[in-house]
Amino acid sequence: MKKALFATTALVLSAGVAAADVTISGYGRTGVIYYEDGVQTGGFNNSQVISRLRMNIDAATSTDQGVDFGARFRLQWDQNNGSRGDGGTTNAGKLYVTSQGLTVEVGNVDTAMDTNGLIYATELGAFDRSVGGNALGGFFAYESSKYGNVNRVGVRALYEIDNLTVQASYVDPDQTGALEAFHKEEISFSVDYVWNDVLELSAAASLNAAGYDDHDVYFVGARYAITEQARIGLNYIDNGDVGSIPGIVGPNTVSDFGKTIALYGDYTLLDGLTNIEAYIANNDGDWTQKETDNAFGIGVNYDLGGARLGASLQRDYQERVTADMGVRFNF
Repeated sequence: MKKALFATTALVLSAGVAAADVTISGYGRTGVIYYEDGVQTGGFNNSQVISRLRMNIDAATSTDQGVDFGARFRLQWDQNNGSRGDGGTTNAGKLYVTSQGLTVEVGNVDTAMDTNGLIYATELGAFDRSVGGNALGGFFAYESSKYGNVNRVGVRALYEIDNLTVQASYVDPDQTGALEAFHKEEISFSVDYVWNDVLELSAAASLNAAGYDDHDVYFVGARYAITEQARIGLNYIDNGDVGSIPGIVGPNTVSDFGKTIALYGDYTLLDGLTNIEAYIANNDGDWTQKETDNAFGIGVNYDLGGARLGASLQRDYQERVTADMGVRFNF
């Protein structure tokens, strides 16, 4: 992601020079989302203007020995969001250290499952939405809002060498132990490998996912570049029994989210600017709100150079239609 330099300071020390900088990066997006039966508004309007502004504030410094230390806060506003819909919200921070391909994070960390290379590969359009191909089972992720519990803590280790990325994460929802009977520690693992820029392989697992005892989520995926313009992929997710779906509020509402298999792909036209993407997904879970085992979607993105226009049309497992169109730009 292209970063805008906010400030750069050089600190002259007796033992040498340590360079420190602060950068701001992120993106903005806005557009219209339609969801049948008023899913977004509790049964009222089907269509709404939805926007997001995300600003990642990173501070980093390098030691004379070549070790990088850094920290991140996020400032984010989301239209209609319950915790950050009426103004930008600063989240819990994280600290990290990087050396020779190894990065260790502490605090509000990126988790191994959430940053797996292919787990969100079915997402479409400018809003990056997938109502059928994404994981239904819940797991911890980097939080854009404040924690629900001030005593939550996370640790993540990431190692990158050539085309291999291996990571593990640990999140304790309450490190004081006072709520141990209700919230368990989540442990996640992920591995990604890219072969000759043609074949991508990914796998991940999250144990006690989202802090729920014995709620385990598993993922494996692969994507193959048929040509320079066309790719096809296949994802498998064992969702476990705790999560969320559009229109269903709160965890533990479903006894079995089942297993999801998603076939997906994308094709870039010869102009190099227009990308067409699609997926079809099957879920065998036994949950009462489900009307069909199949969900699908198609989307398109047009590259403006630093921004993109996007749109998608999808149908979920409740046989409800959703569509969106909008613009997204990175900075």
